[in-house]
Amino acid sequence: MHEKKWAQDALNSFDALVGAMPGFRNREGQRKMATQVAQTLSQAQLGKVDEGDPEPRRSIAVVQAGTGVGKSLAYSIPAISMALSRGTRVLISTATVALQEQLVNKDLPALAQQLDQPFKFALAKGRGRFVCKLKLERLASTGEAQDEMDDLFGEEEAQARAARPRHELEARIQFYRSMADALATQAWNGDRDMLETPPEAEAWSPVAAESASCTGKHCPAFSQCVYYERRKDLVAAQVIVANHDLLLSSLGSKLLPELDNCLLVLDEAHHLPSTALDQFAGEMDLSRLTWIDKLASRALRVNTVAEVEELADVPQHAGQLRQQLQELARLVMAHYGDALKSQKDSYGPARVRVPRGVLPEDLLEPLGLIAHHADRFLDALRAVSKALRAEIKDKPEESRRLSTIYAQVGALAPRLESIFDTTQLLLQQAPEDDDRKTIPNAKWFTLETDGEYIVVKAHASPIQPGATLRQHLWSQVRGAVLTSATLTSCGQFDFFLRESGLAGDASVTTLEVPSPFDYARQGTLVARETAADPREAARFTEEMVEALLTDLSRVQAGALVLFTSREQMRQAVDALSTAMRSQVLVQTALPRPTLLARHRDAVALGEPSIIFGMQSFGEGLDLPGALCESLFITKLPFAPPDDPVGEARAEWLRSSGRNPFNELVVPATAIRLAQWVGRAIRTEEDRAHVYCYDRRLVATSYGQQLIKGLPPFTLQRQAVR
Repeated sequence: MHEKKWAQDALNSFDALVGAMPGFRNREGQRKMATQVAQTLSQAQLGKVDEGDPEPRRSIAVVQAGTGVGKSLAYSIPAISMALSRGTRVLISTATVALQEQLVNKDLPALAQQLDQPFKFALAKGRGRFVCKLKLERLASTGEAQDEMDDLFGEEEAQARAARPRHELEARIQFYRSMADALATQAWNGDRDMLETPPEAEAWSPVAAESASCTGKHCPAFSQCVYYERRKDLVAAQVIVANHDLLLSSLGSKLLPELDNCLLVLDEAHHLPSTALDQFAGEMDLSRLTWIDKLASRALRVNTVAEVEELADVPQHAGQLRQQLQELARLVMAHYGDALKSQKDSYGPARVRVPRGVLPEDLLEPLGLIAHHADRFLDALRAVSKALRAEIKDKPEESRRLSTIYAQVGALAPRLESIFDTTQLLLQQAPEDDDRKTIPNAKWFTLETDGEYIVVKAHASPIQPGATLRQHLWSQVRGAVLTSATLTSCGQFDFFLRESGLAGDASVTTLEVPSPFDYARQGTLVARETAADPREAARFTEEMVEALLTDLSRVQAGALVLFTSREQMRQAVDALSTAMRSQVLVQTALPRPTLLARHRDAVALGEPSIIFGMQSFGEGLDLPGALCESLFITKLPFAPPDDPVGEARAEWLRSSGRNPFNELVVPATAIRLAQWVGRAIRTEEDRAHVYCYDRRLVATSYGQQLIKGLPPFTLQRQAVR
């Protein structure tokens, strides 16, 4: 079928389905977006390419769709229709659980009922979200074996375990027994998120399914495996919903469809660059190393059931690895110890970043040796894995015991992989004659206390998400749509294209679809200009809080106040009058669902209700109509590059004669501010006032740039008196 027919058929499906929906309202912007999606995805050349053939055609659209456009239908209908016509699949990736739930519980079920051609859909989750039945059964037993106690309480607690009271061990075992009973009686499906109270990571980790500790079809519990049952749903589905973390972490695996043979949609795409930086960063603990000997001991135990030639060198590699990690920790403290110890009163771990990513010369030798011995140790573990799988296959009567050994080795193997990956990032250094052409990795060391123990860690990360995404993601993708309500920054796509690795890519098309809302009529942006400079935190906060409380006293329905720091919010809470305290719901005081339920109930009764929230409440919060008639932004949400990656990136830009404030801080703030302001008008009937107390919005040139990226509200300027 020719690409033009694919596109036209997909659009016909869109017109038919949208037109048949109850309360249908023609949205010009929605159809414009659907047209772009259909054209883009029809042009992508999917599947294998024979040797000697020209490079397959790639086609990618970057679409900013304003609030109210209805973007989920604009991409899902044409993408699904086209996938069914082309005999391929659609992979939809989001950043938030809320959007995943909307797609899986509302949008896709409705489409599946209405589309002429039937399709199945499934939600993809990482393996670690599911329980390993074999681990759960083992840990629900007496737990008296040392290895089982290790797994019950985690490797980092080894030193403190001797002092742990017996009742704590028994309570943990009882917890796992209750989970095992619920699984056995089908009262629970093995999905962590489906537990009435999802457990903390410390309790969940020992029973989580992991690829490193899984023997797959050779496992004695394979026929009842929760994870592989869910995989069957994914294999049978034409539409798969995942998240950005899973998309990037599963590259190269077979969990999700092959990206060169499916249609990819990235919703909430403005999160993709930051997700990429998190995903491809690395860290290694230089202090708590008992796990290395334990891993070696567990690996050597395999020699009792199978002959593995590579195990002969494991004691040497384990010993050298531990010795070199200790040497690296000593050298780190010699170079950076004073600076780290001087931060003992700081919030979180003390941290020192390596300027320009250039490590002291004497750190390179132990790092090289760490990489070498970790690599050889990993080779031995791969041989162990192969041998154990063969033994399990040949001796099914021994499968439970052998699978347990496999799982115990695999439980610690990811730490070794992390050490190898982190050393690779740390060892990347620009040549002396590079003249700043090579983009350095961010490298830093941290110091923290864990009870009586001092813990030193080494960290490294790429600093350019775009380069990382080009290498790992876009090199595989053929057809994709990236969308969000906030992809432009100060009115341009340039920043997002650079951050996402798509700048200069000839296969990329951009489209901005404005919101159907009449913002000038529906909303007012009130610039409340303080006398104090917002950079003078104490004076500004005092003046801002006084003006904020005056404005809040006039609130008649629902309102949202967004703060840029906990301290700022604390001062505002402390200044509340007794009468107003009953109207204010503070994010840090209540679980989010409880807080939002109380807010809705109060507004429904005609009472004022004001939410005090931090940055997480500035995105993805849907409070239509009276639920948010007033939005208060206490200060522009600048996120200065003061984390190690941001600092390293700003340093590199300055060394290249560029301005990090203009290139990084302002564009990122523009996107964040647009998200915050987007909480105000959610429907065509909404009316709202947005107040901003930061005078820089109207008094600086970059403030004028920020305004360009906001909806065209009617602007009012008021001095704070």
